[in-house]
Amino acid sequence: MKKKVAFTINDEHMELEIESHKTLLEVLREDLALTGTKEGCGLGACGACTVLIEDSPALSCLTLALEVKNKHISTIEGLMIGDELDPIQLSFVEHGAIQCGFCTPGMIMSAKALLGQNPRPARKEIKYAISGNLCRCTGYKKIIDAVESISNG
Repeated sequence: MKKKVAFTINDEHMELEIESHKTLLEVLREDLALTGTKEGCGLGACGACTVLIEDSPALSCLTLALEVKNKHISTIEGLMIGDELDPIQLSFVEHGAIQCGFCTPGMIMSAKALLGQNPRPARKEIKYAISGNLCRCTGYKKIIDAVESISNG
């Protein structure tokens, strides 16, 4: 059975009729063509599907789409301002913190949430903030350096 749900994604108000079993990840990717958010494990263990709900990181594969009623969701696609990369995205590029790129959207969204709450986090806080995001390529050093360089700005 479909239910009508209103929410805001990347500053755009939306109203959709959604099957009650669909996850936010499925709605983003399948219904809205916002494919920057990745599905890794589908079990909430890898962080590839991290988005921001009300500026807090959330695993979209574990979030039912109906749960975001009247909430604000930010995805990786919403970080760019026009043709300009967000400073976090730019820092990831400059520090070589992107290899295969699969974990990158979730890592960036987790970092964005951290920096939104604490613009000058300690290295330990950065590590904790991205601890729910798995990367099999970079070894995390370049990712942590990228986030740290933003906070040292």
